[in-house]
Amino acid sequence: MTTGIDIYPLGDHAITLEFGNVINLPTNQKVVALFKHLQTNPFIGLVDLIPAYTTLTLVYDIAVINQHRAVHQTTYQWVEDLILRILQTNNLQYSFVGRTVKIPVCYHSSLAPDTEWLAHHHNLTVNEVIELHTSTTYHVYMLGFLPGFPYMATVPEKIATQRKSNPRKQVAAGSVGIAGNQTGIYPFDSPGGWQLIGQTPLKNFDVEKMDPALLLPGDAVTFYAISLDEFNLQKQA
Repeated sequence: MTTGIDIYPLGDHAITLEFGNVINLPTNQKVVALFKHLQTNPFIGLVDLIPAYTTLTLVYDIAVINQHRAVHQTTYQWVEDLILRILQTNNLQYSFVGRTVKIPVCYHSSLAPDTEWLAHHHNLTVNEVIELHTSTTYHVYMLGFLPGFPYMATVPEKIATQRKSNPRKQVAAGSVGIAGNQTGIYPFDSPGGWQLIGQTPLKNFDVEKMDPALLLPGDAVTFYAISLDEFNLQKQA
């Protein structure tokens, strides 16, 4: 069967499926569709699923699978055959769309150290930057860098801006940034090089919750502006 998907081993206990080499929504929807399917229907020995822009990596337990594979098969071959059968026999919804999540952001200058520079860089006003950032629905392509850090696109071309050449040593949790045509939210205080244009009072990753990440691959996200007073109220709640 021709799947149009490249499949290759990643070390001795993982397999990667590459759905393409171009970052776009249709490709990522295929990644998310199989990710969601395997979350709901895990095969024996599956340990972890790692979705990215164009790839899905499956981590598996060699000892468990060795109890079920045929003598003439390697562990990798057993997993590869299983995945090919899943792709062949399941009508995956490649148009999968996750939740729609609305996120409040305070764009006040005290929480947005790069907005004025970014506006000047693009010959825009600060209000125009805010309007552009809040006028778009973003797709969550993947989580990475830190637990719960969402990589979202696509930022309007007028405000797309490269990362800082010298990253900050400290970025506050909840900071909303731009890097290239992506936007993201820092879940924890950490170093970071994204252009910071605001901050959300929402907790992006909460270990006390059953599902700790606020956002998940496949989600659609919109931002809306709130005042500094409203930010402080929500932050204290």
